[in-house]
Order: sequence, then C-alpha cells, then structure tokens
Amino acid sequence: MQIAGIEFPDNPVFLAPMEGVSDTGFRLLCRQFGADMVYTEFASSDALIRDAGKTKRKIIFREEERPAGIQLYGNSPDAMTEAARICEEADPDLIDINFGCPVKKIAGRGAGSGMMRTPAMMLDITEKVVRAVKKPVTVKTRLGWDGDSKIIVQLAERLQDCGIAALTIHGRTRAQMYGGEADWTLIGEVKNNPRIRIPIIGNGDVNTAEVCRQRFRETGVDAVMIGRASIGAPWIFREVKHCLQTGEYLPREPFRHYLDVLKKQVLESVERIGERRGILHIRRHLAATPLFKGIPDFKPTRIAMLRAVTLAELFTVMDEIPAKFRVD
Repeated sequence: MQIAGIEFPDNPVFLAPMEGVSDTGFRLLCRQFGADMVYTEFASSDALIRDAGKTKRKIIFREEERPAGIQLYGNSPDAMTEAARICEEADPDLIDINFGCPVKKIAGRGAGSGMMRTPAMMLDITEKVVRAVKKPVTVKTRLGWDGDSKIIVQLAERLQDCGIAALTIHGRTRAQMYGGEADWTLIGEVKNNPRIRIPIIGNGDVNTAEVCRQRFRETGVDAVMIGRASIGAPWIFREVKHCLQTGEYLPREPFRHYLDVLKKQVLESVERIGERRGILHIRRHLAATPLFKGIPDFKPTRIAMLRAVTLAELFTVMDEIPAKFRVD
C-alpha cells in the first residue's frame, strides 16, 4: 500500500493522532512496537500562525518516528493554508487535516468534526491546503454530524477530487462523540466504491488483534488506525501485527514486561518535560492501561499511583504491584 509514494507493508496499522497522548515519546514507543505510521497531536492553525510556542512544539518530531504526519485543524481557509506552509517547513511525510475531532471547544467553533455541518467549507479548506503545499495532504473525518446526516459516502468522492492522498474515516458521527459502537459499514462502502482511487483508512473501536483482522477482512480498507486502545498499551501494535502476519495470537509476556514499558514511558516523559509535569502528563496512560484491569482490590493502589508527584514515589508504588497482588 502507498500514500503518495510512501510505501507501507500489507495491512498497515497506524497510531491515531490524539491530543495529550500522541506526543513524541509515545509516538516513538508505538513505532518500536510496530506502528507503521504515527501522527502528531493536532495543532491549531490559528495558534501556529500566531507563533504560539506550545503549538509549535507539537509539530516537532524525531527522524526515528518516520513515516510521521502532522495533523492540523481550523475553520478558516486562509489560516489553514498559512499554517499548512508552516507545517511543511517541519518536513513531515504528510499533512493531515482534522475534520474529525468531536470535542466541543473544537467542533463547536466549526473546526474538527464541526465541518460536517459545512461540507462546502470543508472542501474549500481541503482544496486550498492541497494547493498551498508540496507535501501530500490527507484528511481524517467522521460519518457525518449526526444519524440523520451521514454524508461520508458522497463526501469521500468530493474530498478525493480536492486532491487528497488518503482518507481516514472514524466510524461514528460527531453526535456520538465516542459513545456507542463504531459503525464500519459505511467505511466499507466508501472503500468499495469503484470511483474511489485513494487509500481508505478505517478507525474506531479497534481494541484487539482479532478486531483489527476482522476489519481488514470485512471492509477491505487499506489501513487501520488505532487510537484509544493504545493509551497505556503501546504493545497493542506488536500484538496486532503478529496476528495479521501469522494468523496467530502473540503469547502474553510476563506482567513485569508490560510494567517496565509503562515505566519507560514515565521516564521519557520526565526526562523531556521535567519530573512534576512529566508525571502529570503520563497519568492518563497509567489510568487507562489495561494492565491493571481485573486485579482484585486494586483501587487503593491505583489512587496512590495517580497521586504520586515524584518519580521515586511513583516507582515505589508500581514496583510493589507484582508481589503485592501476585501477578506474573
């Protein structure tokens, strides 16, 4: 599979762009576990053109992360084109336009999935960004604004006509946010539309190797994107890739192996942005990781772990878990 000349293996699996999650440390870790493509956290076009330092730092990535895309959002054609040129200077492999984020502060302002209510504006922005840069431009979006306006099948063709190199579709409407189940039916319909020539990437509720394999089989998508299931579990990419390549499930590693991966995440975060901020930043991964799910009477330990404010305190709590709960 190719996206504008970027070569991928069969059945590639990508890390989704996620605000507050897909920072450079996590992206690199997911690449090491087998993610075939990673994306930055989404950057505001308005903030980029104001030269906001925090947003400018979001579009910086390491060479080891490649292939890597920068994701951009906004609701102004002029701001989006100017910001796309700024992104191009960072030399990503591609620029991805975010028409999928459902959170109120973005969609409510007409950006992200808010664009599903103004498809003409969406197409105008897309066409102008494609023309403004030499890098490949891709789009990530949803099925529609709500259940009564699932416009993705027709919209996909029009986005393709704007010159995008690939399209990622999350199998929910904006109204669903992240609730209910992702519906891959329309994703498959877009992929199997004979007029669609660009790669179609499916996204939504891919949380196990078996689900990922089913999505490829049932829809024929060119790639699958994994988001929330990777939070606190970057090893999901190794599990998925092994299953796709061999048809077998990867044997589970000892508990301490996964614990060490989480500790590695903590250390990278602390080294990059400092002890206090690094620990606060990584709490989302520690709270979401499936590693501790199902352990009886774990709540007090979880609370202690999430309240820790120093590296020594946090690692003391984490290191006591295997013996305290007899997990291996």
